[in-house]
Amino acid sequence: MGVAAGPIRVVVAKPGLDGHDRGAKVIARALRDAGMEVIYTGLHQTPEQIVDTAIQEDADAIGLSVLSGAHNTLFAKVIELLAERDAADIRLFGGGIIPEEDIPLLKEKGVAEIFTPGATTGAIVEWVRANIGVEKGVEK
Repeated sequence: MGVAAGPIRVVVAKPGLDGHDRGAKVIARALRDAGMEVIYTGLHQTPEQIVDTAIQEDADAIGLSVLSGAHNTLFAKVIELLAERDAADIRLFGGGIIPEEDIPLLKEKGVAEIFTPGATTGAIVEWVRANIGVEKGVEK
């Protein structure tokens, strides 16, 4: 699972009840335009659905967009499921309305990076290339 030859593959997902997906779509498009393969899961996905999709799609990473305030629960559940399903090599990153004080805890749980409002698409693309692409042997 994960880290196969070829372009970087990223699942972009909107977990939970949050119905605002503009940011997720902007990120999905930016990653796609940067040459990555992007699988957008759509709204209202459960952590189980997101992890299943990532495994089925042989994804290298999952990008979660969380605006609902349930970020601590949702990120933790995805990390837990990746470990349970022997897919911990699939890196998890995300963004949304996430208080600064919650970011260290999320990273301790295994979230690779958190992008808060104001992060540019260029910064996110470069982070994915530098952190996911390097693991795959993909040149910047």
